[in-house]
Amino acid sequence: MNPPWGDGPTPYIDYAQFGRRFLEYAASEQRISGAFAQLTGAAFDFGPIGVGPGKLAKVAAQVQLGEPKLHRYVDDIISFELIIPLDVDLLLDLAVDRHSFQVHGNVHLHLAVRTAEPLRVVIDIAEPRPSDVRINVATATKRGQLLRILASVDHEIRRFVARYIATEIRKPHIAAVRDIDVAARLDAAWKL
Repeated sequence: MNPPWGDGPTPYIDYAQFGRRFLEYAASEQRISGAFAQLTGAAFDFGPIGVGPGKLAKVAAQVQLGEPKLHRYVDDIISFELIIPLDVDLLLDLAVDRHSFQVHGNVHLHLAVRTAEPLRVVIDIAEPRPSDVRINVATATKRGQLLRILASVDHEIRRFVARYIATEIRKPHIAAVRDIDVAARLDAAWKL
């Protein structure tokens, strides 16, 4: 029922509908994409690190992250899958010879929108694991393929990339957009 003041009937909704609409609006694909756009185009190196039996082989790589793709799922909980493409130029150094590999793949991050005390919206991100890094490794030789398996190259790439992404999402500039204090923002907006 509308109150007797105002210029006519206002289409009121209940608090639960308001809260749900607010969260769906606040956690739009554009906002979430924007928050993680800082990872786009990032490049980093790792290694050389010892791999394989006795850690005699050394692996070094240059990693380039591409533009993330985002999939939104609206159910009881609003969630997202953020897919970050990656390209890796990898060098396996055996001291007697070297083998290069081209690696293409994706990092899959899982995000959920949560509400928290006293009045906060929190973007919860599952800690990336090596299994969240999906890669395809190519080399030109059969010897390179064998060495790749013996030196656990795939595992080292997955492990390192997952650790790098986990470190990045903990940085202050990304942490700030993952925890929104709605009450503080309302208080700031309504200051006279």
